[in-house]
Amino acid sequence: MHALVLVLVGLWCFATALMGGLVGLVLGNIRLPVLVAAASSPAAGAGANIGVSAIAALAAAVAHIRAGRIDWRLFAWMTPPSMVGAVIGGLLSGVVPGNALLIVIGFTLLVFGIDLLRPQRSERPAASDRISVRAGIWTGGVIGLLGGFVGLILGALRLPALLRIGADPFRAVGTNAAVGFFLGIAGVFGHLPNGVDWSLLAVGAATSVPCDSRRQVHRTSGRATAAPRRRARPDRGRCRHDRAGHRLVEGHHVAVSANELEGLPTQVTLGLVE
Repeated sequence: MHALVLVLVGLWCFATALMGGLVGLVLGNIRLPVLVAAASSPAAGAGANIGVSAIAALAAAVAHIRAGRIDWRLFAWMTPPSMVGAVIGGLLSGVVPGNALLIVIGFTLLVFGIDLLRPQRSERPAASDRISVRAGIWTGGVIGLLGGFVGLILGALRLPALLRIGADPFRAVGTNAAVGFFLGIAGVFGHLPNGVDWSLLAVGAATSVPCDSRRQVHRTSGRATAAPRRRARPDRGRCRHDRAGHRLVEGHHVAVSANELEGLPTQVTLGLVE
């Protein structure tokens, strides 16, 4: 492959990962058309893209594991069918004609584009005490099959499905990233018999993971790092200042500095979704 093509692919993957790190998305659907166009065949490009997404998902999954944001029971039920579906999907992508695969990929990307333009509801579903294991198995298998076929880990489809079957929203995002990693690895194995563009996978992985800004923001598992932690102090009913001259904001029981409030995380990482 021409060196200039690899450089351009690397720049595109870097820009995609940089934007994705800012908004909390893998953006594999943005990366996919370029890898498919640069690869020797659509199937080889899809195999490279799902491998890059898997490596990026691993970075997020590690952070979620450290923070305890994984539903291991749901992960254990959903991951095996997701991997089996991804392998079958990868095998099928090399069997169907290249033009047919391009049509399916184009239709999938079109659906994603329409979904991004659709107004999002602000309410979040509440966690259920009872998780539908059967729904989790079937959902994992179907999403894995489609993801392995088109070359995406499809976290944007899996996360809403996790919430619908009763997963805790706080742990669903981490579970989504962990399942996405294993789905991506299985998808690469599914594409092996028909070829994976390893040059594109290597370039994409090298230029995508380092600029995932969430790994650095949440490296301490969601704890504040901008200011040192100060001991809680009893509320004495008056405004005070510390030795450095910082004003203390007093609550009902504790007083913390204004700089510490600015250092607190304002959102929880939503995991890597496409």
